[in-house]
Amino acid sequence: MFASIQALIWGSVAGSALLLGAGAAWWLRIPRIWVCSIMAFGAGVLISALSFELVLEAFTMGGLAATLLGITAGAVLYFGANKLLAKRSRRRQKAASTEESSGTAIAVGALIDGIPESVALGLGVVAGASINPTMLIAIFVSNIPEGLASTADMKQAGRSGKSVFLLWGGIALASGLAAFIGAIALADMPQQVLAFATAVAAGGILTMIADTMIPEAYAADHDYTGLLVTAGFLSAFALHALGG
Repeated sequence: MFASIQALIWGSVAGSALLLGAGAAWWLRIPRIWVCSIMAFGAGVLISALSFELVLEAFTMGGLAATLLGITAGAVLYFGANKLLAKRSRRRQKAASTEESSGTAIAVGALIDGIPESVALGLGVVAGASINPTMLIAIFVSNIPEGLASTADMKQAGRSGKSVFLLWGGIALASGLAAFIGAIALADMPQQVLAFATAVAAGGILTMIADTMIPEAYAADHDYTGLLVTAGFLSAFALHALGG
C-alpha cells in the first residue's frame, strides 16, 4: 500500500508541471519559440529516460518478447486513442476559434500522454520500491511546455482563467490516479507482466514524442530542434549514469 501512495504522490508531482506551465503562460508573456525549445529539450529527456529506465528495465525483467510486444501494444494504443479523441475534438470545436481549438487539442494530447507516463512512474515504484528520479524529471520537464502552449492558445481565444486551471488541475489529478492505479494493479504481478506493462508505457510515450512533441517543436525552431533534443537526451543520460 505504501508503494501505491508513493506512486500517487509522485504522479501528482509530475502532473503539477502542467499547472506550472499553465501559470507561466497565463501570467507571463513567453515567446512561442521558447515554449517549443523547451518542448524539444523535453523530448530528448524523455527519449533517454524511456530508453534506459523503461525499455532496458522491461528487457531485464521479462526478456525480449515481452518488451517487443509491450512497445508495439503501447504504440498502437496511443495511436488509436489519439485518432479517436482528435476526431471527437474536431467535431465539437467546429464553431470554436482556431486558438481555442488548438489549445484544447494540446490539452487532450497531454491527457493521453500523461496516462502512460504516470503508469510508468507507478511501475517504477513497484519494481524498484522507490521513485525513479530520471523518469520523474523527464516527465516533469516534458509536461511544462504542454501546459504553456495550450494555455497561451486558450488565453488568446478568451477562455476564463478558472476554466483553464480547472482543466489542467483535472489532468494533473488524473496523472496521479493513473500512477496510483498502475501501482496497485501491478504490485503482485509476475515479472513478465510487469515487463510488458512497462514496455506498453514506453511505446505510448515514444509514439507521443514522434507524433506531437518533436513536430510541434520543429514548426517553431526547426534550425535548432535536433540540437535541443540531443541536449535533452545527453542531460538525462548523464543523470542516469551518475545515479548508477
